[in-house]
Amino acid sequence: MDRLDELAIFVAVLHHGSLAEAARRLHRSSPAVTRAIASLEQRFGARLVERTTRRLAPTEAGLRLAERAQSLLNQYNDAVEDMAETQISGLLRLTAPVQFGRIFVAPLVMAFLQLHPDIRIEMMLNDRNLDLIDEGLDLAVRIGHLEDSTKVARKVGEVTRMLVASPEYIARYGEPRSPEALSAHQVIVGALNPSRDEWRFGPREDGLRVKLAPRLLFNEVESQLLAVRGGFGIARLLSYQVAGDIAAGRMVRLLPDFEPLPLPVQLVVQNAQRMPRKVRAFWDFTWQRLSRLPLGLGTTE
Repeated sequence: MDRLDELAIFVAVLHHGSLAEAARRLHRSSPAVTRAIASLEQRFGARLVERTTRRLAPTEAGLRLAERAQSLLNQYNDAVEDMAETQISGLLRLTAPVQFGRIFVAPLVMAFLQLHPDIRIEMMLNDRNLDLIDEGLDLAVRIGHLEDSTKVARKVGEVTRMLVASPEYIARYGEPRSPEALSAHQVIVGALNPSRDEWRFGPREDGLRVKLAPRLLFNEVESQLLAVRGGFGIARLLSYQVAGDIAAGRMVRLLPDFEPLPLPVQLVVQNAQRMPRKVRAFWDFTWQRLSRLPLGLGTTE
């Protein structure tokens, strides 16, 4: 193991606060990470990290070394980037929600491929949030708030959760005038939704909750859309999913005054400071175009 590699491991240990987590993120074994820290401490003749009850913390000497190590690593990465080919090439792997990816991201992927003939892209459409490291992904398009604070996100817009039904359903069963009235209606939900047994209303997390007894459950969005269009019930879907149907009169937006706060649409990477050239190019290209999209996506700074 070279000395620059040891410094990178040391910085990762401090960043993640754990030898095991640093090993996982760097795709190294835990013993290799432990040996790297021990080698550094032996070379500098000082203890660099201390264990607390919850995580590893740097000593005073460790803080000084970490600051200089990060600067050195940044200079090294900049030098490598400067020496790299200006042509963007290689394999780029990304993920996005199924319908959002199909409607918005796939056209951008094809446009990006036309601009960069030496790039290859693997796109994984999945409504579950795939782990970037475990799946070997470079970038993700996510709808919702970022739960992992170790990742970096850039907001491109936001979407709204809307209640919708077909005009035929409303003519047959009437239009609910309050969230509580939904208990007397047929409801369609997504089977993958963790809150499929209740819907929350209002802008606050502690807002009104309505218990549901869904008649139809589907594990993907397109089937929900078909059921709503067919007059089988009321569904809560995202604004970009139903905007076309609402505009065409195939669906009616219900209870807009009770809608929860919008959800952000974000580009997500593991580390923005060490983003490869191909990822940075796609990150900037996608942000510029997604932030201009209609259908519930608001432009952001």
